[in-house]
Amino acid sequence: MLNLSRLLPKDEKFYDLLEASAEEVRGSAELLEKLLESLNKSLPPATLEDFEAHRRKDKQITQQITEALCRTFVTPLDREDIVALSEALYRIPKNIERIGERLLAYRLEPWQNDFHAQCQLLQRATETMIFMVKSLRTLKNPEEIRAKNQILQWLEGEGDKLMLKLMQKLFLEMDNVKEIVMRKDIYELLEKTLDRFRDAGNIIVRIVLKHT
Repeated sequence: MLNLSRLLPKDEKFYDLLEASAEEVRGSAELLEKLLESLNKSLPPATLEDFEAHRRKDKQITQQITEALCRTFVTPLDREDIVALSEALYRIPKNIERIGERLLAYRLEPWQNDFHAQCQLLQRATETMIFMVKSLRTLKNPEEIRAKNQILQWLEGEGDKLMLKLMQKLFLEMDNVKEIVMRKDIYELLEKTLDRFRDAGNIIVRIVLKHT
């Protein structure tokens, strides 16, 4: 079947906005890593306003995408896919902000480097997802995009296993019930954020399947 969208001029602004949204995800993930380093070294941590700034910027980008869809007759990707991906990307810094809120509110001391292990998975997921978003502009290597999505699926699975391991260690080795509850809360939020990366990756693969 002939794909008419390939014969029409591409409107680059949607790619620009989606890539900008992905960069806000990167900014939030990097800020979370810096916050954990500060807490581990007992240094003054980042403020919640820093996390809010990335989330607000991403929300503005999502709104710009919505407005652009209303003004654009022909879009380079299906409208529902653009909306789904922009919303999926926005949920990531929103989740990371919630993690920052908990870390700043709980002021937990470092313990077995637990949060950092999960954060490392988030960093890998961030770089993988950014590659996938940027690849949408040309769709030159669909197989590579799908391979990157498999990495996101693997990272999400590793996150599940890591959270279970951390939970077991927490319940076995820690006696402070209040701290157990707080750490469990953060573990679950970090794992939920990995789920958000997986969701965004699945949407990108769906787009690739439609347009290649």
